[in-house]
Amino acid sequence: MTQATTLRVDLGARAYDIVVGNDLVATAGAKMAGVLAQPRTLIVTDTNVAPLYLKPLEDSLDREGIEHASMVLPAGEGTKDHEHLNQLTDWMLGQRVERSTCVVALGGGVIGDIAGFAASMVLRGIDVIQIPTSLLAQVDSSVGGKTGINSRFGKNLLGTFHQPILVLADIGTLETLPPRQLLAGYAETVKYGLIEDADFFEWMDTNGVAFCGGDREIRREAVLRACAAKAETVAEDEKETGRRALLNFGHTFGHAFEAETGYGDALLHGEAVAIGMMVATELSVLLGLCPPGDARRTRAHLEKLGLPTGIAHITKPHWTADKLIGHMMSDKKVSAKRPTFILTRGIGKAFTTQDVEAQLLHDFLRGLL
Repeated sequence: MTQATTLRVDLGARAYDIVVGNDLVATAGAKMAGVLAQPRTLIVTDTNVAPLYLKPLEDSLDREGIEHASMVLPAGEGTKDHEHLNQLTDWMLGQRVERSTCVVALGGGVIGDIAGFAASMVLRGIDVIQIPTSLLAQVDSSVGGKTGINSRFGKNLLGTFHQPILVLADIGTLETLPPRQLLAGYAETVKYGLIEDADFFEWMDTNGVAFCGGDREIRREAVLRACAAKAETVAEDEKETGRRALLNFGHTFGHAFEAETGYGDALLHGEAVAIGMMVATELSVLLGLCPPGDARRTRAHLEKLGLPTGIAHITKPHWTADKLIGHMMSDKKVSAKRPTFILTRGIGKAFTTQDVEAQLLHDFLRGLL
């Protein structure tokens, strides 16, 4: 069994550890005991994760004398809404939560987002520990303090920055992920190579098949490297005013595609990001910024692993360029009524810009459709 590795997110008084390794759910209590303000937790999980990992987590807390109660929410992106947030906060208040009580988010990105948001709101903010059980959550959403829910106006438009006090990324939980969910998380993993680490992209290109085939050591290394990149970025730019915006590569387009498909199983977030990264790369080629060869390599890599790279299989007759642009104009990164794009000058060379002419964008999207 590979020993767990600890990374530090350096945020001064709010610094915290990310622990990456195996069997971390079953030993979570011992790792949590040293950071809890009181030996009491409120666990939030979902209907997919609870049958697999709630009991091992509760047993680990019992061994450390840590009190716990749990709420199981429905699985799926539809849970990230006002109704379920109200149910969650009401349950927490009904549990007589105190300011020294800690919320534990046990699940994927949806649970991490809504549980973190609830923790940031209740009693004006209580601690949260993230135990991500999906690949997407381990390499992205559990680290950095972004929390939130979706609105009818767009994805993650309601939320806060609320850093966890600990992140436990158990590589073993990836073995129970459906293949489609694993691939969706893979898109967010290889993203770190595409935005600013060409060497990591090369490593993923070499090891991606083994990763998806279940190689635990390859998975541990990939998650560790992705988390290290995220930790460094968050420490430098916690509130996304500069470098951290690069982590949204593929998201401006991807969120628009998700909005058109209704934030459901028709298009998973990671699938939307994969398509969005490819679309952003193709736009970069059109603008004369990215070498066509790098675009071909990116597409070949994503397709080799089985990720979607185009919108042909998800578009509907009612989709229009104007609708997609409308979704982009509701994005959090809009400034001075102009959408912000993360484009690329090649693999590992992403950058942010608002200098995409409106008519060119419209014509480009019409071409996609």
